[in-house]
Amino acid sequence: MKSILVAAAVGLVVSILFTPYLIKVFSKQGFGQEIREEVQKSHSSKRGTPTMGGMAILVAMWVGYLTTHLTVSDALPSITALLVLGLTTMLGIVGFLDDFIKIRKRRNLGLNKTAKLVGQMLASVLFAVLALQFADRNGFTPASDNLSFIRDINVVSFGLIGFVVFAYIAISGWSNAVNFTDGMDGLAGGTAAMVLASYVLISFWQFRNSCQLASELGPACYQVRDPLDVAVVSAAAMGSCVGFLWWNAAPAKIFMGDTGSLAIGGLVAGLSMTTRTELLMIVIGGLFVVEALSVVLQIVVFRTSRRRLFRMAPFHHHFELAGWAETSVIIRFWILGAISCLFGVGLFYADWLSLAGGT
Repeated sequence: MKSILVAAAVGLVVSILFTPYLIKVFSKQGFGQEIREEVQKSHSSKRGTPTMGGMAILVAMWVGYLTTHLTVSDALPSITALLVLGLTTMLGIVGFLDDFIKIRKRRNLGLNKTAKLVGQMLASVLFAVLALQFADRNGFTPASDNLSFIRDINVVSFGLIGFVVFAYIAISGWSNAVNFTDGMDGLAGGTAAMVLASYVLISFWQFRNSCQLASELGPACYQVRDPLDVAVVSAAAMGSCVGFLWWNAAPAKIFMGDTGSLAIGGLVAGLSMTTRTELLMIVIGGLFVVEALSVVLQIVVFRTSRRRLFRMAPFHHHFELAGWAETSVIIRFWILGAISCLFGVGLFYADWLSLAGGT
């Protein structure tokens, strides 16, 4: 438990202190955000706000994790945690390139779709292949080639190739979903912090009830590798997001940019696969799912009927254009995100109770 608290505290402090340094440097270099034409009227004051703030989240997350292992943890960094951190960092690099091109070319479009998908594919394939290797003494690998809800669904097995394809769909889907959500000050960062807090609870509970430590629980124990270290990663990332939110909350002094949103999307996808909660993540990250679905539905309806389902997609802009204040949209969406997280954690705990014979 101490390692989780240290990781969260260090991530928080580093993020709070490092973010204003980035604000100063990026402002001096003119690394300002361009604004979408559709929302220029309401967001015109945000033009020029420093972006690529996701670098602070990535740095603070790594520092929080490594500091924990250097100070309070006797164990070496686990392969599971390093794979999740590596996936997060690789997608952060893809996002950084996207942000940097936007800044240099003074436009709201960075990498083209093909380049972004290729970057996501390389990160996903590398993660998926390696995550099925490195079995521990109990035969547990960082991820499983079975589809999972709260545990592996043994009747649905992908095999190596199928899992690589599934991982690519999941990782690119979640990174794009978080990217769509990142359209208002603090919306994506606050929601991500709640999702990561949920995974701190889930992975720590898996550690306390792992089959290595609690085999007497029978089917209620969890067959996962390195759950405590996954909890440390989740805690470090959660603290980093909260610290960044201090500067990103409305009115934002800096935006996370694609550097942050793609990285966070990869992080939650990696956490869902290493904790065997891939389908449960759809519930926990329900707000991200709704935002992504709003974009898909907008495109489908417009292409089939030449009419718009929403005033604007992603979904949060629909309410903004309907006259809601930005802060009202953000707070209400945070509430929806919190409800999704609570419901997801509730389902996770209910599964354990049912298998452990609780009432």
